[in-house]
Parts: sequence; C-alpha cells; structure tokens
Amino acid sequence: MPQHHTAMKGIQGSTECFRRFFKGWFDYQSPLAIAAKVTLMLAGLTMFMLAWQFAPRAEKFTNLLPTATQVFSTTVGLFSEKDFALDVLASLQRIGISFLIAAAIALPLGIAMGAFPAVEGLLNPLVSPLRYLPAPSFIPLLLALLGTGNEQKIALLVIGVVWFLISLLMDDTKRVPKDLVEVSRTLGAGRLQAIHSVIIPAALPFFLDTMRQMLAVSWTYLVIAEIVASTDGIGAVMMRARRVVRMDVILSCILMIGVLGFISDAFIRFLRWLAFPHLRNNH
Repeated sequence: MPQHHTAMKGIQGSTECFRRFFKGWFDYQSPLAIAAKVTLMLAGLTMFMLAWQFAPRAEKFTNLLPTATQVFSTTVGLFSEKDFALDVLASLQRIGISFLIAAAIALPLGIAMGAFPAVEGLLNPLVSPLRYLPAPSFIPLLLALLGTGNEQKIALLVIGVVWFLISLLMDDTKRVPKDLVEVSRTLGAGRLQAIHSVIIPAALPFFLDTMRQMLAVSWTYLVIAEIVASTDGIGAVMMRARRVVRMDVILSCILMIGVLGFISDAFIRFLRWLAFPHLRNNH
C-alpha cells in the first residue's frame, strides 16, 4: 500500500506538471510557463534551421542559397580569420551612440509634448511630417555636410528613429492617468515636480517598451548607414561580399544583425522585468 500510494502521488505530480506546462497555450493573452516559452522558442528555431538546411534548391541557386551549416562555417571563419569582431564592434558603437543621441533628444521633447498641450501644438506640426520622410533620402545632404566619416553614419541612424521616438514617447506620456497628476497638484506639487515625481515614474515602463521597439528600427537602418564609403562595420562587410557574390558572407552578416538585435531586445526586456516586478506577468 505505501508503494502504491507513492506511485499515485508521483503520477498526480507528473500530471500536474504536464497541465501546468500546457496551461494557457491557446487562451487569450494568458501568460505561459517559462519552460513552455523556452520549449516553443527552441522548437521554432529548430524548424526554421531544418527547413533552411534541407529545403530543395535548384542547381543554379546552390551558390546563391547556401545551407545553414555553410553559413555557420562562414561565420566562424569570419570571426577567426577576417577580424569580423572589429566590424561587429564598429556597428555596435554606431547603434549605441546614435540611439543614445536620439533618446536624449526625444525623451524631453516627448514628455513636454505629452504633458503640455501648448508644446504639442507648437512642435507636433513639425515632428509629424518628418516621420514620413525616408531616412536614406538624407544621405546626399549628410554627405555634403558631414563627409563620409562616422558622423554621417551616426546622424543617419539618429534621423531614422528620432521623429518616431518623439511621437511615441509623447503618446506614452499621455497614457499616465490625469487623476494622478491632479492629485499631486492638489498636494502642492508644481508642474515640473509633477513631471519628475508622477509622470516620469508612471510612464517609465511605457518608455522602456517604446525604446525597445525603436531600437529594433535602428538596427534595420544599420546596413543603409554603412554602405556609403564605409571601411568597417557589418554593412561594409556585406558590400564587399556582394562584389564577389559571396552569399554565405552576406547571410552571415544578416544573421549577425538579427542576433545582435535579439540580444539588445532581450536586455531591455530584462531591465523592464527587473525594474517593475508588478508588471512581470504582462511580458
């Protein structure tokens, strides 16, 4: 009997773990268990890699569509023989500096526009149309003003995200309940104190989400920024590979941008998870 009881408890425990693992898979906006998230992520990556590796290719496309193992081997070779790490660091530096500049411009403007209607009325007619101008169209102007150096590339990356960032941060500021601000004003807080003590802390989770999304956009402009008269960076490596039709190198660079973007996204998600425990079930 004790052995039978122990076996039943083991079966019940396994059933409970099984149920917890699949809980919420198809429920609307239901949080998943960490094990389920990791399993699904690995399953998705595995299916993608298998399809890439074994998908049938016409003979004439063999060199143009290298397999996953060929691209992996090329990536290892780039890091071990071609100083690819220096190019990756150059691209990371451009992304980091440009995004910090864009955030430093957009954050105060977005907060001011979201908090004060007069500031929004003054600046929004200028900011809104600039969102629709393609960043690459500024390349000739930036080349004339800044030359072909690093400044031109950083400026292009800033232009690519700053106008969207201002508008989104303005909207995030407006998401703060007006009642919170009015209560702080009733308790004697001035306008600037209300912004510092109420609006910014309440909107900070939204700000981090917006920064994470716009950082992804910044990565999409990297190759455009680095194809013009660039001697280093991931985009420059891609342009050199294009001249000799090295599609394995180009795909390696594309994958590296994706990996770096994923890591930066995960880092900001981790910061949000760390800073706001009460919001952890939402992400």
